[in-house]
Amino acid sequence: MSTIARELGISFGTSPTGPLNAITDVSGVAIGHRTIRSGDLNTGVSAVLPHGGNMYRNKVLAACDVINGFGKSTGLMQVDELGSIETPILLTNTFGVGTCANALIRAAILENPDIGRETSTVNPVVMECNDGHLSDIQALAVTEDDARAALATAASGPVAEGNVGAGTGMSCFGFKGGIGTASRRIELAGSAHHVGVLVLTNFGRAGDLVLPDGRRPDPRSRREAEKGSVIVILATDIAMEHRQLKRVVRRCGAGLARLGAYWGHGSGDIALGFSTARTFDHDERADFVSISALNENRIDRLFRAAAEATEEAVVNSMCAAEVMHGRAGHVRPSLADWLREQG
Repeated sequence: MSTIARELGISFGTSPTGPLNAITDVSGVAIGHRTIRSGDLNTGVSAVLPHGGNMYRNKVLAACDVINGFGKSTGLMQVDELGSIETPILLTNTFGVGTCANALIRAAILENPDIGRETSTVNPVVMECNDGHLSDIQALAVTEDDARAALATAASGPVAEGNVGAGTGMSCFGFKGGIGTASRRIELAGSAHHVGVLVLTNFGRAGDLVLPDGRRPDPRSRREAEKGSVIVILATDIAMEHRQLKRVVRRCGAGLARLGAYWGHGSGDIALGFSTARTFDHDERADFVSISALNENRIDRLFRAAAEATEEAVVNSMCAAEVMHGRAGHVRPSLADWLREQG
């Protein structure tokens, strides 16, 4: 169970967590990482699989919210237009987006040889943050093999956090950032459902971080303009329509704001969500299909879950991350070390 920040005395909100307090509390979701650390290279790839089947043939409902659009992600325009995802989601550094997109395209064609010939093309979804402060981003180190390795290692269960995968070289509020996760459990119609979040944190101005208990950790680093990014991936097993899911995804921004982020001019802050409640058949032949939708009198529960899980996932990403000495002698301290020093 992801209790990293909680073990350091930080509590978050009022909603109960899922068993793992991770995005993988949503059944079928799997996470994989490929970490690259060599000399001035501190980078990698992280993979999010909504289910273990053929994503192109069996798409999931999806929606995105661009909080601040200073980013170089790919695939979001079609997600917003059609309301579905048809590939796994890859996270990486800014200059690795095209390479990871090619890896997703090749994998989809291998599994579906009719793509681009007898049927439509495929929409790869890749999202990014700039890890250039701690890693030599100009080296273009991420390869298609790295992307495939992240996909191949994807598994359900506990999620590795901190300096792993795409989070290897990331920074957050002047501290070391990275990968973090959290979840919330919601009772609906007599059954337990989950909202899970995974974040890639590379945002926030040093000195602006506000913990839930009011403390303001100071990494004692130079105050620079906020020019990083954060990617939030939200997963749920709750049935919704696209419009409802987009409303829920938008509330991830509330979790970021609680921590002191104001989504600066140079920050690419994006939330992407999907529901595994049902899949959509690429080869559907019926003229009409039935969908289930949430009673909107219950949607506030999901809004709270999205905000709380995002807030906790961000802090987990920093508490799990170890101090890093990176490119050009740059250093990012660990939030966990700061908390321990405070007693």
